[in-house]
Amino acid sequence: MKKLAAVLLAGAAIGVFTGCGNGGSDIGRDAALEAALNDAGVSESDTSRLQVSEERDDGRKIYEIRFDVGQTEYDYEILASDGQVISSDIDSSREASAGNAGTGAQSTTQTDGTGQSTVQDDAAQQNTEQAGNAQNQQSGAANNAEVAVSLEEASAIALEKVPGATENDLRIELDYDDGRYRYEGDIIYQQVEYDFEINADTGEVIEWSEERG
Repeated sequence: MKKLAAVLLAGAAIGVFTGCGNGGSDIGRDAALEAALNDAGVSESDTSRLQVSEERDDGRKIYEIRFDVGQTEYDYEILASDGQVISSDIDSSREASAGNAGTGAQSTTQTDGTGQSTVQDDAAQQNTEQAGNAQNQQSGAANNAEVAVSLEEASAIALEKVPGATENDLRIELDYDDGRYRYEGDIIYQQVEYDFEINADTGEVIEWSEERG
């Protein structure tokens, strides 16, 4: 009997340590995504550029979830143990179409683990709008530049490298850097993020990188 009791006690101890080592329960990627979608009030079929990744913070496993709905970008952090929304960032300042300058006004809502929204004060909001206007002026100048490769052609070059991806998965803009024009952007398709730069005069893909969720 003593031997049996010792075996049971050892098994229980192993179970405790194993549970601690695993960091507790994990709701899984699908449930974490569902928690983010429910908080946003949208369905997965409404989204594009969806990406789910994992990270650890202070010993906790967290799901990082990002997706677009129309011109609004959502970023979530979901606690893996119970599906709690740790933080959310909703940005509706994305440009109306690829390569076109925005209005400079933006609506951004951020929440933390307490469920409280953080609101920018007037000074911060004014600074944000001024920065947005300056960026739009620069983007407008770039878009009016004479380049050999059009935005549509550059988009096609990038999408050709990701079979199945569409313009809904693409973000691209013309930028001027180091004395030359280039198209910069990214494609998020089937949980993979592709970042790229394309020479606006030759159509050559200068940089290309892939990051899986």
